[in-house]
Amino acid sequence: MSATILVVEDEPQVQELVAVNLEHAGHRVRRAASAEEAEAAIRDELPDVVILDWMLPGESGVALARRLRAQERTQGLPILMLTARAMEHDKISGLEAGADDYLTKPFSPKELAARIKAVLRRRAPQLADDAVEIGGLRLDPAGRRVTAGGKVVELGPTEFRLLHFLMTHPDRIYSRPQLLDHVWGDHVFIEERTVDVHIRRLRKALEPTGHDALVDTVRGSGYGLRKP
Repeated sequence: MSATILVVEDEPQVQELVAVNLEHAGHRVRRAASAEEAEAAIRDELPDVVILDWMLPGESGVALARRLRAQERTQGLPILMLTARAMEHDKISGLEAGADDYLTKPFSPKELAARIKAVLRRRAPQLADDAVEIGGLRLDPAGRRVTAGGKVVELGPTEFRLLHFLMTHPDRIYSRPQLLDHVWGDHVFIEERTVDVHIRRLRKALEPTGHDALVDTVRGSGYGLRKP
């Protein structure tokens, strides 16, 4: 599992410690030392996870978490609070503000990595390494392998990511802009019709085993993957 993680921490030593451990775990790390810097980074590129300190210069991490939850673009953004505030009422306040998890300092890098993985499983399962199977169609993210009816399906990298997202979010229809945000990234600006091209390629690859029927189209709305 590799994710883009924004570390919002004003203590340089702690920021470096967190960032280095995350990079060693294979993640891409961006950094911010204040709520203002964090929002600028998020406007530039939506991360997969935010690790957020409570005590920041100016606005607190809790206030930033509330604002992120209130905005449509960031309301589903996984947030893990990493803070020295260890009282029970602090933890409750952080979770009520919208944090998905709350970890206190000093922390174990292994525990932080495990918490991030758990948050991603819940919020963004397409970023996890867990294999997923629907109707005889199996996708293994770790091995970058797709099989249908026991036969290997050859997919390009974009079709693989697209299928992974659809398989981890079945029985839902996503518009072209939503798929572009989730699969390509909301900082990538390409034509919405690009999605149609890759859906056609995906269907063609799944056609020999009949699994192309799982890919659902709702005219005027978008695409999804239907459980049989």
